[in-house]
Amino acid sequence: MKKNIWIIGSSSGIGLNLVKEFLKDGSSVIASARNAESSTALNELKKEYENLLLLNVDVSNIESIIKATKEVFSANDHLDTVFFNAGVYESMKYNEWNIKDFENMTNINYLGAVRVLNTLIPYFEKQGFGHCVFNASLSTYFGLPYGGAYSASKSALVNFAQSIQPELLAKNIQIQIINHGFVKTRLTAKNDFDMPELMDPEDAAKQIYNNLNDTYKFEIRFPYKLSLFLRFLNLLPYKVSLSITKRFLK
Repeated sequence: MKKNIWIIGSSSGIGLNLVKEFLKDGSSVIASARNAESSTALNELKKEYENLLLLNVDVSNIESIIKATKEVFSANDHLDTVFFNAGVYESMKYNEWNIKDFENMTNINYLGAVRVLNTLIPYFEKQGFGHCVFNASLSTYFGLPYGGAYSASKSALVNFAQSIQPELLAKNIQIQIINHGFVKTRLTAKNDFDMPELMDPEDAAKQIYNNLNDTYKFEIRFPYKLSLFLRFLNLLPYKVSLSITKRFLK
């Protein structure tokens, strides 16, 4: 059976490179973003691959998601995987907080994923299977200075995925999360601090692609050293862990 993959948040970075990975293996790919149909990068790929459909979707708008989902299933007799990669990011010191940024990150990074999955579940139940992947972050392991708004939204996403996984797996709907470190994108370009083990989006996409095609596991995480450090930080007593993160202040 030909695989049909829907990648939401695919106009650049990890999403765009995942589109390329799945196109190369012959999968039918639906590439979505708010302006996917006018994306130069995606339209260049469309000239090369017939198995690529561009579809606009705004994950902050439930009507947009419902409309896009209907189009996905009108164009395909089934959907194997949806990869939720839509995201926004701002790093802020406390005296730079803008509550609208907090709201926007929660609305896109967390609630956007909830809206998409909630819309898809009836379709997955009808076809008898499904697979939903949420792109989260290693920052969900421990809150780091200046990144609280972003990591909080991603932590909510991970907690949500943990909560619903048992229910949905019983319905043959797999849920997975990707916890990755720093990837060189337009989002991390905003950072003015050192980013250990910074990866190119091409390499990150290959890691995700290879793991998604391996044996099912709930969490995919990389790179190894950074994930090990943050997991260890989470196990330490707060007196120790917070004294460590205090050193990250600028």
